[in-house]
Amino acid sequence: MKALVTGKLLEPILARVRVEHEIVVNEAERPMEREALLDQIGDKEGLLCMISDRIDAELMDRAPRLRMIANYGVGYDHIDVPAATSRGIMVSNTPGVLTDTTADLTLALILAVARRVVEGDATTRSGRFRQWTPFHFLGTDVTGKTLGIIGLGQIGTEVARRARAFRMPILYHNRRPVSAELERELNATFADMETVLSQSDFVSLHVSLNEQSRGMIGRAELALMKPTAFLINVSRGPVVDELALVEALRNETIAGAGLDVYEREPALTPGLAEFKNCCLLPHVGSATIEARTRMGTLAVDNLLVGLADRIPPNCLNCTDLGRDKA
Repeated sequence: MKALVTGKLLEPILARVRVEHEIVVNEAERPMEREALLDQIGDKEGLLCMISDRIDAELMDRAPRLRMIANYGVGYDHIDVPAATSRGIMVSNTPGVLTDTTADLTLALILAVARRVVEGDATTRSGRFRQWTPFHFLGTDVTGKTLGIIGLGQIGTEVARRARAFRMPILYHNRRPVSAELERELNATFADMETVLSQSDFVSLHVSLNEQSRGMIGRAELALMKPTAFLINVSRGPVVDELALVEALRNETIAGAGLDVYEREPALTPGLAEFKNCCLLPHVGSATIEARTRMGTLAVDNLLVGLADRIPPNCLNCTDLGRDKA
């Protein structure tokens, strides 16, 4: 069969597909242009796509033979899953394999904003570090501070486990509480959103993007946070209203932010880059050799199984397609 891979993967991973199928691979270190994607998809049965691709009804209509969409990543809001389901196309993602890596980055952002790491590095590199003084580059402690987690799923839970090393009590908000056993392990307390926002020293977002979570952190929510608190987002950019965030930073409503994702990625909302109390990363939550290798391997697993007309390990819509997982 024929498949399109829209991003560059390690050759040993791609070789597994080449053994069985004919593939076209985007070898450039940048997303495929929309027109190129539409031109290439026409005769393909399989698609292994990146989160930067827009996989919508228009694209699917260009590919009448398409039977499998394997997403390279956990988030899949860039894929119109209902449109795929209505056309009998299976869709999969790569959960689990980047959980630890993303949790590690969350702690890195917490430490970076609390201790002004990026700002301090820039000062030292520029030769502006003259001498040690008692009040030079004062930050804030992390140890013992309250960590608020919105979305205590796989990644949120691993963030909480790491926070134990800093003796951080956890306040969390979920659709429903986790087990009492896990709460004891994590030193975590379930609370409503308002309580998490108003009582936490760091608020970390770990939710998927949907109609309920889009814009869930806006002007009203930021106003509830302590003026000494920091917002951390490694989930999805549109969860945060960035205009409201810029306003909150400008008015010192909150102390700062650590972001790895953006509302209109890769564009930044005007004003956001001005603030030295923000650490702004280029969507690198899963960017380790180990995690990206695991992601590629699982995405290819899903692709190959789907092209064989079997249920992929991480099928998102098999139930809606009337196909039970093996």
